Amino acid sequence: MTDPSRSAIVKAKPIGHGLDAFRETAQSFLQELSVSDPITVLSQIDSEGLQDHALDLVLALQSLPASRHLPSSSGGKNIFGDLSRLSSAINTGDFDVGRVIPLLTAILNNASDSIIWDKVYDIVAESALSIVAKPSTPPPSGPPRIASFQQTPWTFNTGSFADTSDLRRNVDPILKDEVEDNLKIDHPEVFDTFFGQIPRLHEITAAVLQSCKEAEPPLFQEDVGWTEWPERCEETAVLQFLRCHVDQFLRSADDHDFRPSKRRRCITTPNKPLPGSISKRKLDVGLAYNLSNELEDSYRQSYDWSHILIPGELKSNQREDNYSSTWLDLVRYAREIFSAQVTRRFVLGFTLCGSIMRLWEFDRLGVVGSTPFDINKDGKMFVSVILGYLWMSEEELGLDSTIVGDGRRYTSIPRDGQTERLCLEGLIKQQRSVAGRATTCWKGFAEDMPDQRLVIKDSWEYEERLEEGLLLKEATEAGVENVARYYHHETVRIGGRVDDVLNNVRKGLSDTVGRNPLQRRAAHTESVTSPTTSGGSGPVRGRSRSTSRTLTRKRSSSSIQALMPPPKRSCSDSPVKQDMQRRRNRVHRRLIMRDIGKVIYEASSASGILIGLLGGIKGHESLLDAKILHRDISIGNIMLTMAEDDGFLIDLDLAVKIDRENASGAPSKTGTKVFMAIGALYGEDHNFMHDLESFFWVLFWVCVHWNGPGRSRSKTKYDSWNYEPTQKLAEIKKGKVDEEDKFTDEVEKEFTAQCKPLIPCIQELRKMVFPRGKRWLGEDRQLYSRMKSVLQQAIKDLGAIEQ
Repeated sequence: MTDPSRSAIVKAKPIGHGLDAFRETAQSFLQELSVSDPITVLSQIDSEGLQDHALDLVLALQSLPASRHLPSSSGGKNIFGDLSRLSSAINTGDFDVGRVIPLLTAILNNASDSIIWDKVYDIVAESALSIVAKPSTPPPSGPPRIASFQQTPWTFNTGSFADTSDLRRNVDPILKDEVEDNLKIDHPEVFDTFFGQIPRLHEITAAVLQSCKEAEPPLFQEDVGWTEWPERCEETAVLQFLRCHVDQFLRSADDHDFRPSKRRRCITTPNKPLPGSISKRKLDVGLAYNLSNELEDSYRQSYDWSHILIPGELKSNQREDNYSSTWLDLVRYAREIFSAQVTRRFVLGFTLCGSIMRLWEFDRLGVVGSTPFDINKDGKMFVSVILGYLWMSEEELGLDSTIVGDGRRYTSIPRDGQTERLCLEGLIKQQRSVAGRATTCWKGFAEDMPDQRLVIKDSWEYEERLEEGLLLKEATEAGVENVARYYHHETVRIGGRVDDVLNNVRKGLSDTVGRNPLQRRAAHTESVTSPTTSGGSGPVRGRSRSTSRTLTRKRSSSSIQALMPPPKRSCSDSPVKQDMQRRRNRVHRRLIMRDIGKVIYEASSASGILIGLLGGIKGHESLLDAKILHRDISIGNIMLTMAEDDGFLIDLDLAVKIDRENASGAPSKTGTKVFMAIGALYGEDHNFMHDLESFFWVLFWVCVHWNGPGRSRSKTKYDSWNYEPTQKLAEIKKGKVDEEDKFTDEVEKEFTAQCKPLIPCIQELRKMVFPRGKRWLGEDRQLYSRMKSVLQQAIKDLGAIEQ
């Protein structure tokens, strides 16, 4: 470092342990990848992951005292300001993020302070000179397509995946995108909203807290806090503290004749994956059903995600209360709970960073976090929260009270002037997401008509969107063929009220307070440099204050996201950002359909797959004749009859009347991007030609995954399509079909052995859907008959082979 003044400042303001939290998070990521050489792994990380690291690092550097004293390299006040401009350039993609690798490497290798700051100055200087050009969306291949109605833009969430292994490195970025537009923290009304209606909670809390104060020795002292709170906040010690105190609170309440209707217990499994998820998922701490209903026997029980009522995430450093990785861990837990408990309407949880606690609520709109509090300063609040979780009714915990039964489940509907009881049998379909439609389907039957097979579908729709039930009823009355038939629809009511998010789930929680840390850069920067607690600079006791200097360990996340960065998502993936600023509402709706079938993956033969597709195309054409456009052709929405003699379409969630004049007003529509037409991925107005192309991509997808009836599906390179940006995926798909010889080589190499007999069929379909290897230039209703003819001939040819 050549500048003497800079050298003096660096010496006077050493980095010390200031980068330890960032360094340990990054090292944990290297260990997860089983790579020890940081240069090797950093050069291999995709640009999105490297961008996350770079943003986290900039914020860590800004938290160092020296950043406010070191001079600016561009005439500003200090290097802190230069780093803010660098962060903005990284976030918007205006800076080649690969230039950060030398600095990251130096930090991971524990280089000297002078070397680290020299590299910081190098990068800041480069950021003023280096601008990365952004790719532009290619123009359509033909004349502009003019739709007869306005379009609602697409967005994607973790419920939109097809055949995914659910690995964290793939799911986490999309899960973060899923909730970031509807994330609000520092909301002062969370406790009153979700705990305020619990009967006698204030009375129980007062009795239990007084017992803790009067115990010998005292468990809680006003001027000290919780006397058994571990000084260094090590994970094992904090988990022991929570287990013991939850049990103690229950015993103290019992001594005062307060008993919950159902026993719950604290479980701690930070190093053991909980059963019940697609990929292995661990949970730090949680409150769960006590399966034995006896406190003494509860620790011998085995638990899975279906038992977890309240998830918790622990961190040893109170500063991690402001880290995005902290709440993202909890979002991940909420997704597992929603998936394992199909009647869950919302999930409550908590984070405990050092002694700083924050309460969270997750629903089909997004996430709300409370203001934080120090459990050692506010012992009453801590006791109230724990007892509230233990005493809440199942409805207050977010379970759907309209579906009842521990074994076979039932629900009731009003129909033809009477109450009809429906039996719910096996689960047919479920979207694994937090925010979104969260579509769930069961097969079932009416109790008084057991031979009448039904499908019961629950989903959370934007209130602006036309109800699917009304659209399906119209289609059924119009005589539409090869589409599931209407039976009944309703808006679900819980507690005598329409079950929507804003007014029923969140109970009218104010939307004018709190903040979204991912959409307010300045507010986030303040949160990094100001105290975490709401009442001062740290806990009362000296030993708790020391946690601010404690190295982050697990209790730390292996996630590479650290401090809360601003949103970063391509315009093509999220065209609805500005519209999403206005808070929307989702409504819980239920639809019952008459026809039951199976997804084409469950076909007993290759010809069964084609029969399902053929029926789906017939249904799509019949809907179009009724002036309804489906717009969501995917594997899950093309059904095969149980006899495998026909196919039909389901799911009119995204369907529209093609003669409508205006868009629905819903901020976005979600779909399965791997099946979307190339033009739809480019953002073209949707018409029936896009859906017909989607049938082609459904067949392609099935043929690279299906290994025959009853066999597990293949894991393929195409699974990565779930995570590609829409524009890039459009280019990938375009490259697959533009040359006949290349396409033939691809399918001969990649189709499974059981699907190779379908190669002639998909080759012919390619010629129909992509004439001369190009995307279609205009609408052509005759494409229906040409595609049906190809499928009919292929079914006939396969029939001769399979016999």
